[in-house]
Amino acid sequence: MKALIASVSIFMMFALAIPVNADGKGELKQYFNKVANKVKATENADEKREILNESFNNMSKTLDKVQSSALISKEDHDGINRLKAIVQDKQDELTGINGYERVPDTQLNAFADYVVQDVEQADQMITISLVVLLLIIILLVLIL
Repeated sequence: MKALIASVSIFMMFALAIPVNADGKGELKQYFNKVANKVKATENADEKREILNESFNNMSKTLDKVQSSALISKEDHDGINRLKAIVQDKQDELTGINGYERVPDTQLNAFADYVVQDVEQADQMITISLVVLLLIIILLVLIL
């Protein structure tokens, strides 16, 4: 009976994951798009910075957790490293460290939009398997 339940569960997981394949990477863009909308709805520049910084921290933690899994292939590991580098660069740019000039308070809304566009472009360059992408999305939801 346990084998039947396990088999059905695995089948359902893959059957439900197939539709996500078409728009899976869009989920990452959607995450940062929600962050950008939240930034734009906030008036205080310090709060805007905190929202952006927290989103970068959440994404970094999520990527670290996924990457530490033994199930991750070398290609996925490399893709996660590239995505982590992009997130770290954006966080460095926000705070003005590691050779970046700090994003001015008046440009935080535009910076939030820029992050969304950059993640969208990264989707085309970074290869991450569907399973890893689903893990990232699930962990992001759990962290929030």
